[in-house]
Amino acid sequence: MSNSVQNSAPPPAPSAGRSLEGLHGTVRLPSSSARPWRQYLAFFGPALLISIGYMDPGNWATDLQAGAQFKYQLLWIVGFSSLMAIFLQVISARLGLATGKDLAQCCRDFLPKWTRWPNYLSCEVAIAACDMAEILGSAVAIHLLFPRISLLAAVCITGFDVLLLLTLQRFGMRMLEAVVLVLIATIAVCYFIEIFVLAPNAPGLLEMGRGLLAPDLPAFFRSKDLVFVAIGIIGATVMPHNLYLHSALVQSRQLRKDEPSIQQAIRYNTLDTTVALTIAFFVNAAILVLAAIVFFGKPNVTLGSGQVVTFDADADWIQVAYLTLTPLLSTALASLLFAVALLASGQASTITGTLAGQVVMEGFMHWRIQPWVRRLVTRLCAIIPTIIFIAIRGDQSINDLLVLSQVVLAMQLPLAMFPLMCFAGSKRRMGPQRIGKFLMVAGWASCLLITALDLYGLPGALHDAWAILGGH
Repeated sequence: MSNSVQNSAPPPAPSAGRSLEGLHGTVRLPSSSARPWRQYLAFFGPALLISIGYMDPGNWATDLQAGAQFKYQLLWIVGFSSLMAIFLQVISARLGLATGKDLAQCCRDFLPKWTRWPNYLSCEVAIAACDMAEILGSAVAIHLLFPRISLLAAVCITGFDVLLLLTLQRFGMRMLEAVVLVLIATIAVCYFIEIFVLAPNAPGLLEMGRGLLAPDLPAFFRSKDLVFVAIGIIGATVMPHNLYLHSALVQSRQLRKDEPSIQQAIRYNTLDTTVALTIAFFVNAAILVLAAIVFFGKPNVTLGSGQVVTFDADADWIQVAYLTLTPLLSTALASLLFAVALLASGQASTITGTLAGQVVMEGFMHWRIQPWVRRLVTRLCAIIPTIIFIAIRGDQSINDLLVLSQVVLAMQLPLAMFPLMCFAGSKRRMGPQRIGKFLMVAGWASCLLITALDLYGLPGALHDAWAILGGH
């Protein structure tokens, strides 16, 4: 039996230097002589949890708007943003494996002491803002599936999903990964049925190929509307909390600390990240393609009740899509599948968001509290302002809340990306596992481009946020 696993000893005793206690070092690995597919399956999972952050409800709104307004013209932006996400998440996983610390712990240990509180507080605000988007996604889905439940009541109901996470965590990391896999599969199957079964016209593969691989860049940069939506797609893709969380989740495996074992872990986690985020790309592309098939070229649609729903840049695309898919595709199943997929997306995203909250608290501050208290704090920090906002502004404030959350995320993202790249490129911190020239160039290019786009779009976003907070 001792030859069947790489490390059959019990998990190490709890340590103040570990995040996600209870999950750290709990997944056994096959022996080094096991077949490659068995070894890969043992490492498969952490990136899957990360990938759900790249197909959360915040991405849905921008993908739906892009497809509805510009058909396949921004498909290359979805692919490009996914590629940048792969680079940054591969580097994050490598940091956790090489140093034995997650990104929050590295920031605490390697940066000046005075940065600890600003970094920690900005992380908590960003996680709460991101969790707000996930809550809204789940709440909208519940409201759409059960119209008698008001949006405000649906937001309150989402607070109970913290119990789901606590229950799952008791069964271990592999159960958590399995549930997220089922939720992602639910999203994928729903969109497959809507695009290839329910849609009256199959997507034009040649036109999609041109949109993905041969974009008209001069036309793109001449159109402010295209650029604006493209910034929204990129801004909704890379989430700062995922960079902290991934570097912690990869340590859930029982790893040996010798060089060959670390190199093997880096290799398989790189593959895991590439596969998982490629799946996320296909889901985001499917959302855009469905919107292009159903909405592009149509100014509005009249519902059975006589209500006219207009398709414009200011539309609440998540609710618009649900309301109009049934009349446009001539079947109520279309709206039902959309709402089910949205609920799966929101629920899966809340799992990773609350785990990220635990990572940053333990990493930056070395505070250790009961997991249920940590989950409750994270959820309340998002639910309370959401309830207040909806109570004051009404059910039509979904887009406004998403705008506010994206502003917060845009401001926090550089605080995660720049330290990540500095640590990962340091021979002193990473030793022989320091990233090579290709990842160094690709990572810094992604980091600088995302930051530049955030800064470019930030004045307009701040203006919108101020108008929203002012009630205009």
